[in-house]
Amino acid sequence: MTFYKRLIKIVALMVILALAYTGFAFGAVSSEEAAKLGTTLTGVGAEKAGNKDGTIPPYTGGLTTPPANFVPGSGIYPDPFASETPLFSINAQNMAQYADKLTDGTKALMKSLPTFRIDVYKTHRTVAFPDFVIRNTAKNAVKAYTTNGGLTLNDAHAGIPFPIPKNGFEAMWNHLVSYNGQSRERRFSNVIVDSNGRLIESVQLIVHEEFPYYFEDTTRADQRFYMKARVLCVAPPRKAGEAYLVMDAVDMYNTGRIAYLYLPGQRRVKLAPEVGYDSPNSWAAGTSTYDESLGFIGPLDRFDWKIVGKKEIYIPYNAYKTVYKIKKEELLGPKHMNTDKVRWELHRTWVVEATLKPGKRHIYHKRMFYLDEDSWAVNASEHYDARGNLFKANFNFQIPRYDIPASDQYFVAMYNLISRNYCLNNWGGENGYFKAAEVLPLRDWAPAALATLGTR
Repeated sequence: MTFYKRLIKIVALMVILALAYTGFAFGAVSSEEAAKLGTTLTGVGAEKAGNKDGTIPPYTGGLTTPPANFVPGSGIYPDPFASETPLFSINAQNMAQYADKLTDGTKALMKSLPTFRIDVYKTHRTVAFPDFVIRNTAKNAVKAYTTNGGLTLNDAHAGIPFPIPKNGFEAMWNHLVSYNGQSRERRFSNVIVDSNGRLIESVQLIVHEEFPYYFEDTTRADQRFYMKARVLCVAPPRKAGEAYLVMDAVDMYNTGRIAYLYLPGQRRVKLAPEVGYDSPNSWAAGTSTYDESLGFIGPLDRFDWKIVGKKEIYIPYNAYKTVYKIKKEELLGPKHMNTDKVRWELHRTWVVEATLKPGKRHIYHKRMFYLDEDSWAVNASEHYDARGNLFKANFNFQIPRYDIPASDQYFVAMYNLISRNYCLNNWGGENGYFKAAEVLPLRDWAPAALATLGTR
């Protein structure tokens, strides 16, 4: 065989391998499959019908009418189900009766904490979307795809990219770009309860977030990012004025996450590559990793992602009373959250398993994620260490904002089963709020502008 023939064979093999890796097989479904959207499936891919025994009702469009006591623009969302009482409770004594509808994390908490229980309420499928999200989801279904091993999202815009997902990468992309409105402002605290039951508020933060993926103006220069956040620390005094800027790209392979940090003591802005993956979150006093925020956030490249199936499970849902205008002392017990203040409902979820890729590092070697079928948000997760031990049981608290409409993951409760502490990341409480905000001019997203947020 001549040198040139061998070269041609080598080049051809390289092209085949490159095409296989870039994942052209990942993505768009047939028009016949997509026709299920709006018929047997909701506009974003959930099963429209209820379950066999009626404990999950049919989807009828979600919650779009605010309660009479809602004040537009306040950032406070009153509980539309405040008059409801629990149907029943589950604890360590009767958990075997409901084991098939409990996550392993929930069961582990019941076994290790005698006072931990869940109060189960009537299920309400409150998630709703604007019409443009539904229209764009239908378009995405037949054209969106991923390349670079699932790390780059292509030909998707302003809707759920994969309403009928075929693999774990697609399901997690749906979570990452789940609809939270186009921009929002939040004020919240990170609170830790240590193994001795001591309550520590590590920080109070004000966050401005934008989601260019959902902008109608596709000519903006920030379209390569699906999420941007400017975060300002306002308390305690020793950390007040710290700020960071985070931008996550739809092309994780070539761009990934861009992060900058401003420290008022140094009076300078610097790149912050440590803001991601399993780096300890300093604003949560190291009790969580950066990628645990909001269920999961950031690049997907360190894990292999697999859809295990769908499952009906009890998860925190319609968590209005847990989030707004509640004192820390009311909600936070010495070992777990006050179970009287947490509403659990039965919902169908997509179950996604993440296993650490060979040659990659992360403190978690396996992770399980439960994605609410109506919103695509992660509502519960479990995290295992290198020895296969269950390390963390996390639960996200979802708040449908009936005026947008959008369903937001407001905060995440993280229970460490090894060190016996727990923390709430992004919890509103007495002084928190969650409201729509104006889109900032692009100059405010330049790294140099970050210093203007801080104090000296």
